Amino acid sequence: MSGIEKAISSFRGDFNCAQSVLSSFATRYGLEEDTALKLATGFGGGMGRMQNTCGTVSGAFMVIGLRYGMGKTGDKEARDKTYEVVREFTNRFQKIHGSINCKELLGCDISTLEGREYYDQNDFFEKKCLEYVKDSAKILEDIL
Repeated sequence: MSGIEKAISSFRGDFNCAQSVLSSFATRYGLEEDTALKLATGFGGGMGRMQNTCGTVSGAFMVIGLRYGMGKTGDKEARDKTYEVVREFTNRFQKIHGSINCKELLGCDISTLEGREYYDQNDFFEKKCLEYVKDSAKILEDIL
């Protein structure tokens, strides 16, 4: 199963957007799936449903860090490569969706009951968020 298929399946299951993206790629880069799910939990809904950076984007940044990131060795080239790939991911995501900000992407405030009802009534799970999960996974498959 590809990272894209895994991310979609995870998101349609019990996991949030950030969890779905990170856990779908984590084992490729040495992070256990359960640890990835726990790590990414707070990033869903634009970081704890505060609607800042989209959870799919945060999840993707974590995957990029796993692949290219700087560890204890202080490898500054790895850090620079990570920043470069994060910018590339961001540019691609923004080109498709116009933003990486959850609130801008959804156009409603899911931190409120009214906003969550609007989200549900308009099926944004399928119409918007699933697309963000899928596109984040596609971009990762392409740039990693």
